[in-house]
Amino acid sequence: MAQYDTASLANLIDHFASLPGIGSKTAQRLAFHILDLPLEEAKQFADAILEAKTKIHTCKVCQNLTDLEVCSICTNKDRDEGIICVVENPRDVLAFERTREFKGLYHVLHGVISPMDGVGPDQIKIKELLARVGDGKVHEVIMATNPTVEGEATAMYVSKLLNPLGVKVTRLAYGIPVGADLQYADETTLGRALSGRNVI
Repeated sequence: MAQYDTASLANLIDHFASLPGIGSKTAQRLAFHILDLPLEEAKQFADAILEAKTKIHTCKVCQNLTDLEVCSICTNKDRDEGIICVVENPRDVLAFERTREFKGLYHVLHGVISPMDGVGPDQIKIKELLARVGDGKVHEVIMATNPTVEGEATAMYVSKLLNPLGVKVTRLAYGIPVGADLQYADETTLGRALSGRNVI
């Protein structure tokens, strides 16, 4: 990356470059774009980041991101409380919501079991899921982790914990390519995978 005499500009570029999917040239473009903004717009941009960081937290029920105590999906009376779709991260909830096919509730694990990365079952939101299923209202849990080695291992681990609770555990059908992330799947593919799910 090119060096800049202005330390604050170099610092801004470095911060953009640290974001996932942002290379050095894109980081430079973003930094110069911010510098070209009127001061008030730049301040609004900075305030939006700070507001998001201070106000957004996890829903106490499903662990999705929200600025409320319980998110709008969990409080929606039109949703089917008997079905929970388990996903890896909040972006996956958005992906399913775009399909307009799923009418149940969600549970966000915030990761997958990955011993190589030092992530065990206690580092993700499995205990919270078991507590939800234990109340007797849930009759099906859809494991919608990504079709990766870690995603599959997590799905199998969670299903073994859920099976003794008498709940049906299903897995998304493979309309989604192995190794792909759900957030990049189109609505049609996700919808077909959802409708063609299988019992684990």
